[in-house]
Amino acid sequence: MGNIRSFCITWARRLCRCCGSEDGGKADELTDVEAGAVTGQDSQPSSTGLQDDGNGNSRAQPPQQRDLNGRRVSREPCEKTQTATPYSNEGTQVTVEIHPKNTTGQLIKKLSLGKGPQRLPSLRGQDNKGFQSPEAPRSPGGKDLHAYPWDKSSLKSMPVDLRQFEKLDAYALKVNVTNSVEELVKALLKQARTDLEKVRAIWMWICHHIEYDVVGYRDKSQLSSKPIDVLQTGKSVCEGYAELFEHMCSIAGIQCMKLSGYSKGFGYKIGQTFTGDSDHAWNAVYLEGRWHLLDSTWGSGSVDDSLTKFTFRYNEFYFLTHPALFINNHFPDNSNWQLLKPTLTLKDFENNMLHKSNFYMLGLLSAQPETAVIPTVNGKASVSVDCRAATLFMFKLKGTDEHGLMTLKKHGMKLDIYPQKTGSHKLQIFAKPSKGSEAIYKCVLEYVVECKSVDKAMRFPKDLHQPVGPSWFTERQGFLRPSHPDPVIHTNDGRCSITFTLGKDISILASLHCDNGSLTEDGGRRHIMQIHRGNQIELKIHLPHAGNFVLKIYAKKKSDPGNYDYIFNYLITCLNTEAKWPAFPQSYSKWAEDYEILEPLSGLLPANRNVQFKLKMHGIAKVLVQAENTYPLTQSRGYWEGTCNTSGCREVFVMVHENANHSFYSHVLKYEVEAQ
Repeated sequence: MGNIRSFCITWARRLCRCCGSEDGGKADELTDVEAGAVTGQDSQPSSTGLQDDGNGNSRAQPPQQRDLNGRRVSREPCEKTQTATPYSNEGTQVTVEIHPKNTTGQLIKKLSLGKGPQRLPSLRGQDNKGFQSPEAPRSPGGKDLHAYPWDKSSLKSMPVDLRQFEKLDAYALKVNVTNSVEELVKALLKQARTDLEKVRAIWMWICHHIEYDVVGYRDKSQLSSKPIDVLQTGKSVCEGYAELFEHMCSIAGIQCMKLSGYSKGFGYKIGQTFTGDSDHAWNAVYLEGRWHLLDSTWGSGSVDDSLTKFTFRYNEFYFLTHPALFINNHFPDNSNWQLLKPTLTLKDFENNMLHKSNFYMLGLLSAQPETAVIPTVNGKASVSVDCRAATLFMFKLKGTDEHGLMTLKKHGMKLDIYPQKTGSHKLQIFAKPSKGSEAIYKCVLEYVVECKSVDKAMRFPKDLHQPVGPSWFTERQGFLRPSHPDPVIHTNDGRCSITFTLGKDISILASLHCDNGSLTEDGGRRHIMQIHRGNQIELKIHLPHAGNFVLKIYAKKKSDPGNYDYIFNYLITCLNTEAKWPAFPQSYSKWAEDYEILEPLSGLLPANRNVQFKLKMHGIAKVLVQAENTYPLTQSRGYWEGTCNTSGCREVFVMVHENANHSFYSHVLKYEVEAQ
C-alpha cells in the first residue's frame, strides 16, 4: 500500500503543473469604462488590468502516451458516432438533446494504478437505498463518440436542464461533512435520485468547497492528492480534484475515470508545442450509457497571475462539456478518451485556435481564422466572429485598440488589424451580451499577429472609438437605414453627406476630430451641418484639409434635458491635398433644426462681393441680413431669398422677426468675411 501511495504522490507531482482555472478572472475582463465606445461614454478605452489569463495550469511538458503504470498506450483510432444536438442557452439555462447512432467501438486498456479496475467502497447497507458498487469502468466505444468539428448545437454532451438542478445545487452547497469521504457522499446523495443527479451533487460540492492549492503547487512536499487529504484540507491541485471526484463517484456507484493529458491552461503560450509528461488531470463519467467529460479543477475558480491566490469562481462550462469543445484545451494521453470521431492529432491540438469557455457561454459559434498565429498581408490581418445573437465586442492589440477597425454585425463582428510595428503582437478579443446590465467584457479569444511589414497609411486618429460605423447597436439607438453602412468614408474633394432615418424622437449632435490640433471643439462641430426633413437627417461634412478624421455622433431624447450620449463614429479619409473647406456658418439657438441653408454654405464670405442668400425657414414674419448695411430677404415658395453686399464689414448676421407685431429681431446665423 505504501508503494501505491508513493506512486500516487509522484504522479501528482507530475500533473500539478496545472492550476486554477481555464479563465483567469479579472485578467481576462474589460469593463465598460475601459471599453469606452458603445457604453454611452465618450472616454478613451484603457488597457488597465488586461493581462494573460489563468487557464488551469502553469506550463507543461506534455506526456508520452502512457498509462498510470508507465506502460505505453496506443493511440489507435476507433469508430465513433455522429451526433445531432439542438441547443438553447438563455442566461444559465442549457437545454440539449442528443441522438447517437449505434456503432461498434474498439476496446482500449483502462488507465489505473493497479492491475484491473479499482473497486472502492460503496454505501450499500448505510441507509442509502439504491447505492451499489460500480461496475468496472468500460473503455469508450462507438456509442460514446461525438462528431468533430462541433456542430454548433449544444455545449453539453447529454440533455441537461439546469433549472431542474436548482434545488439540488443549493442543497449540495450547504452540505458540510469533512471527516469522511463516505459520509460526505452519503449526505450529498440524500437529495439525488438519478445517476445524473448524483454526479451533479458531487460536482457542485467539489467546485464550491475545494480550492486550488497554490502553496502545494509551489512546495510539492506539502502536496497530497489522496481523497481524504483533499477533503480534510479543502485544497489540492488538479490531480487531487480528479482523484476525489473519481473516489466519490465510485462510492455512489457511478463509473468514473481519472484522465490525464496536456492542457492549454495557465501559462500556455500561443503556438507552443507539447512534450514530456502530462500537465493536467480531469474526469470521465459514465451516464445513461455513454461516457462524458468534466473538469472540476477548472470548474471551481481561478488563480491570479502570480499564482499566489485562488478565487472561487464557478464555471458551468466544464460540467459534461461536449467533447468537440473539451478538446479545445484538453488533450488526453489516450486519444480514445477524446470521445471524438475523427480524433485529433497532437499537432492538430497545438495548432488549433484556443477558444476560452466564455466564447461558448456567451453564445459565440465560430471564429476565423482558426489558427492561433495570423501573419499580416500587406500590413493587415483580419479576424471575424459569428454568434447566435447580437453581441458587443472590443479588442486589444498589445493593450491598445488604436490600430484596428472593428465593426459589429447582426450575428458577429469583423476586425481589421494594422500593426504599426513589425514583430509579434498579442491580440485579445473581448465580448459581452448586448442585453442586461452586465458591464464586464470577457476575453473570448487570443491570437498572435505576426507583422512583417507596416502599412503606414493606416494610422488612425487617437479619437477613433471601437467599434466603428453603424450597426445593430446604432439601430437600437434610433439610427436606421444609413446611407453609408461601412465604417470608412472616402472623399476625393473633402466633402461628403451621410443620411439616416430616425426611428426615435431624438436630438443629434455631431463633431469632427483629427490628430494635428487643427480643429477646436467648436470648429469640429462647425464643419458639420445638420439638415432635417421629417424623420430624415442629413449630415453634410466639409473637411478643413486632407487627412484622416473621426466623425462622432451623439444623441439624446428630445424630452431629456440632460447631456448627449455617445453613440458611434465613422472614419473619414481624404487624400487630396488641395481639399480645403471653410466651416459652415455659426448657428444660434433660434435656428430651428428643420431650417435649412441652401446658400451660402460657406461660413466665410468673400469681401466686397454681392452674396446670394437662400434659406428655408417657416413661421417667420421677416428676415434681414445685416452687414455694413441691412438687406431684407423676400419670401418665395417657402424660401427666403435676397442679396447682401459684404463691403466694409468683417461679420454678417442673419436675423429673423418672428412676430410682425413686435420690433425685436433674433440672430440665427453668423458669417465671417475674408480680410480685405
